[in-house]
Amino acid sequence: MRKVTAFCANFCNFARYEFRMKLLRLLILAIAALCLSPRDAQAQIVPVPDETLSADSLRRVFADQHYYFGLYKDNYFIFGPPIGSKPTTANTNVKFQISIAQKLTKSTLPWGTYLYLYYTQKVFWNVLQNSMPMTDLNFNPGVGLVKPIFVKNRFLGKLFMTLEHESNGRDSIQSRSWERISFGASVMVDPNFVVFGKFWIPIIDGVNNKDILKYCGIYQVGWTFQTNNKKLQCSVNLVKRLGNIFNFNTTVEVAYRFSTKSNQYLFAQYYNGYGEGLLDYKKFHSQLRIGIVIKPTLFSEF
Repeated sequence: MRKVTAFCANFCNFARYEFRMKLLRLLILAIAALCLSPRDAQAQIVPVPDETLSADSLRRVFADQHYYFGLYKDNYFIFGPPIGSKPTTANTNVKFQISIAQKLTKSTLPWGTYLYLYYTQKVFWNVLQNSMPMTDLNFNPGVGLVKPIFVKNRFLGKLFMTLEHESNGRDSIQSRSWERISFGASVMVDPNFVVFGKFWIPIIDGVNNKDILKYCGIYQVGWTFQTNNKKLQCSVNLVKRLGNIFNFNTTVEVAYRFSTKSNQYLFAQYYNGYGEGLLDYKKFHSQLRIGIVIKPTLFSEF
């Protein structure tokens, strides 16, 4: 009986290992495909002329051209240690994110809006530990309406409303999940400077994360700046937690590309706060990671 039990346990461990390796291969292939795609298909929901940003060209892109499939948020693969504590195999890890969007309708909807389907997956991968476990997988699908903003025949940004679900796909005491109805805007102050904001109405259905707003926040604001040659980008994202007026989760990012013909950047991300991942959303993290990122052509979502 012990041999049968041991055999079953070994088989289950092997099956889980095979599943993780298949998942890893699929994710690597997806990242490779994004890296090797032609420039026009790589990184945008809406391809936009870099120089003109005119209302006429943007309206044609939104309304008249084919269905679009592209990037939504930044797609990155980064690795690094904690800041302020001793690095170990448990707290020095890989973080990667895959984020895509599909425009669902070719025609313009009422009030000049367009309907999109979104999917983002964020993973924390402890590559320095035995068996290299993926310790936290965060799934974030959504559907949303987008309205481009035009003022004096110039494209200035967009308004959006999104219904989002986020969970970690686990059960029992490790299960985390919530929904939110998000409202926000991204505004191009000029072609090199974008400010953005987003707030949400939460629907917390997870039994084990009823206090998630204390850690994952109630709204976010930030900005992105890029140089005139569009090679260097810097951004700051602040997520306001419940409680003290100074309670923020802060993300600072710097991205540099060697050629404007490429959409692959060297990338550094510093995260300070709670809620970086759903599983340990109550745990404080101060982490610096470096790697590569593929960015949307117009501006990234947060």
